[in-house]
This record gives sequence, C-alpha cells and structure tokens, in this order.
Amino acid sequence: MKKILLALSCMVIFACSNTDDVNNCNFLFDANVNLTVNTNFPQFSQLQFNGNAVYVSGYGNKGIWLYRASSNILYAWDASDPSHAPSSCSTLTDSGIGDIVVCGCDDGNQYSLATGLGLSENSQSCTLQPYRVESLGNNTYLVSN
Repeated sequence: MKKILLALSCMVIFACSNTDDVNNCNFLFDANVNLTVNTNFPQFSQLQFNGNAVYVSGYGNKGIWLYRASSNILYAWDASDPSHAPSSCSTLTDSGIGDIVVCGCDDGNQYSLATGLGLSENSQSCTLQPYRVESLGNNTYLVSN
C-alpha cells in the first residue's frame, strides 16, 4: 500500500510541472479599466483611420494600445508584455513597422496590434491582454473589462 501511495505521489508531483507555456503568460493582473475614447478629440483623432494606433498611459498594467482595424472595429490591448512581469522595460512601444509593438526588455518580444498575437519566438505562446470595446455612437467608445 505504501508503494502505491508513493508511486501516486510521484505521478502527481511530476504531472504538475510548471514548464507549461500557459503559465508563462500569467504575469498581468486584471486592472479595472473604464476609459471613454472620442475619436473627434485630437489625442484620439488618428483612430479615425484604419491601421492607426494610439497609446494611452495610466490605464491597465502599463497603459493601453488602441488600434483601428477597420471602420467598425477598434481593438484595445494592455500595453504590458504578457510574457514578463510588469517592469521598467516591459511596456510595449511602437516599433515603427505597421501594427507591431515591441517590448523594451532584452528579448525584444513583438506583438501585432491587429491580432494580439506574439510574433517573436519568445512571445508566440502569449497573446496581448484584450479589453472590451463598446461603441457608444458619435465616434465614442467605452474601453473596459
């Protein structure tokens, strides 16, 4: 009986390994976000055009990236690299290449604002943390979670 218990204990311990890639994406907390965006205002006016993005600090983990995918689709993503615990280097910044944002840490993870998917080898298992975007009409949106 002791051998069976020992064998089961070993199986449980080894089955609960932390090498699962999903565990590497659990660094961000669920920040309470309630942001109203009006694309008629100068700070958001770039969002009136497809393919443009705007960074908004002070929300989420490290700010929020807003991305206009099409005339009726606006995405909102947390601006912290989901592959890292929030730190001084984990804020995603504009790469200067289309819809791609990049992490300032040594690995330089890249993500697409159009899909939320990781583009570099280290970031492929994680996706950007999304926020809900609701159209309120008159070029006004509510970003929340």
